[in-house]
Amino acid sequence: MIDAVFYVLIIAALFAALVMTHVRPATLFFSALLGCYALGYVDTPTLLGNFTNTGLVSLVLLMLVSIALERTSLLQILAKRIVSPSLKLSIIKVSTLTAAASAFLNNTAVVASLVGPLTRNKHHAPSKLLIPLSYAAILGGTTTLVGTSTNLIVNSFTQQYDGLSLAMFSFLPIGLAVTLVGILLLILCHKLLPDYPRVEGEHKKYLLEAKVNPDSPLVGKSIEKNGLRDLNDLFLVEIVREKRLISPVRPENKVRAGDKLIFTGHVQSVTALQRIPGLTLFADSNGLLSSNLQEVIVTHISTLVGKTLKDVGFRAKFDAAVVAIHRNGERLSGKLGEVTIRPGDRLMLAVGHDFHNRNNLDKNFYFVSEHSVAKAYNRTSEFALLGGFAVVIALAATALVPLVQGLLVFVALLLATKVLDGQELKRRFPFELVIIIASALGLANAFSGSGAELALQQLLGEHQGLTPFMALVLVYVLTVLLTELITNNAAAALMFPLAYGLASSLEVSLMPFAMTVAYGASAAFISPYSYQTNMIVMNAGQYRFADFARLGVIMSLAYATVVLSLINYVFEF
Repeated sequence: MIDAVFYVLIIAALFAALVMTHVRPATLFFSALLGCYALGYVDTPTLLGNFTNTGLVSLVLLMLVSIALERTSLLQILAKRIVSPSLKLSIIKVSTLTAAASAFLNNTAVVASLVGPLTRNKHHAPSKLLIPLSYAAILGGTTTLVGTSTNLIVNSFTQQYDGLSLAMFSFLPIGLAVTLVGILLLILCHKLLPDYPRVEGEHKKYLLEAKVNPDSPLVGKSIEKNGLRDLNDLFLVEIVREKRLISPVRPENKVRAGDKLIFTGHVQSVTALQRIPGLTLFADSNGLLSSNLQEVIVTHISTLVGKTLKDVGFRAKFDAAVVAIHRNGERLSGKLGEVTIRPGDRLMLAVGHDFHNRNNLDKNFYFVSEHSVAKAYNRTSEFALLGGFAVVIALAATALVPLVQGLLVFVALLLATKVLDGQELKRRFPFELVIIIASALGLANAFSGSGAELALQQLLGEHQGLTPFMALVLVYVLTVLLTELITNNAAAALMFPLAYGLASSLEVSLMPFAMTVAYGASAAFISPYSYQTNMIVMNAGQYRFADFARLGVIMSLAYATVVLSLINYVFEF
């Protein structure tokens, strides 16, 4: 019993740290696993074996294949056909095509590819289409084994503890039902979507900073005489002079050495500033502005949140310099290096050679850039890539070839034919996700090894009123709460041991509980910070938290009703 108490304390500490700190989830999960290992709840062979779990290997291989898939023209072709003059028809097309693509492709890549065309569409306000885009990507991911990483995480657990590998379309009956209900709800409740007036070029308004050098020919002349008010797509909004802010800027204001000129406008017009003699841009001072521009969104778990670029030593930390900052249409003020970073901020970066080798990128940024140079495939390569992936999925769906085997051969072929670059695979290898899942598998082992499972059985034996369905509802509610508070993958990893323990204690099938964790971990509709696709569209659609909550609560309730109503019929206790 003492061991069970220690196990519960470790899990409670893990949960508290995930919610209340910005420490990486991978670090927290691995620390919890080491605690269980030190106490003898997990032995060495089991701990090491979790890192070679078949489901985990399948997930990693699928994420590597998605690197190549997201570069194909498939999503660009879809983007040209999804908006119509009718708002309802546009929502139907956006939702159905996005859900279909997200069933087999990385849903973050799907949303990132479509958010630009939808933002620039000429028929409807982007705020009417971008929440449906994100929700449809989430819903579509629930329909197949490869639709979302949480499904593959749950598959890892079921293989480990029930010896059962989920089929490609095990998720389809309930996933298709929630997707259809979700799309119908988006159509019926489209009036709940905000209709923010389109501001021409709003998506272009970045904050840029340029410093006046001591020997600049601009010094001593007025703003008007220097031609600083006639720059294409750029507007001089402020001058920071020592500790004083001059705003609005008047034509007769004279320029002094050391002035920080604050512009707003299209970030691509940065070249216009570079041509002005005697000006040094914020990124120029770091010697990186000749590099490719990379656009990123700051995640809600980023170490940058609540700090300034100056505080964190941005250049040293990422080998990149910030060219400009954009915040959801909000006007930013002051020097670029002293802007306090918030979740959802868009940063335009000039990156150094070592930027893509840094291991802290995925935690801090979502990559949504249209400005970086990516390798393009010709039609033959695209056909071979998409056809090969379809063959792998078809073989796995018909149980002719295991998914992990098909993906392993496919990745090897992509590397051999140079379709995938080894350096890029190394850069984008999901190390942190591997640690989270393997650690969570170990924590599930510790659930039995610590005696916590036996304690739970005794507790349930004293309270016979808890039925399997009530336990199922409990697991679902807790999983959804964790998903909204932390990340979907961490929620699935944290909740599975409890789901496994409840199923064992009640002596019923694990499958309904496992699937409940999977569907609950995908129910990220209420908070824009609970899922990466919500974060991507939040900025582009100028959304506020309340915009997600208004429709997200209804969507979450409808989703829960469908899942809990069907799960016992599809997966019997």
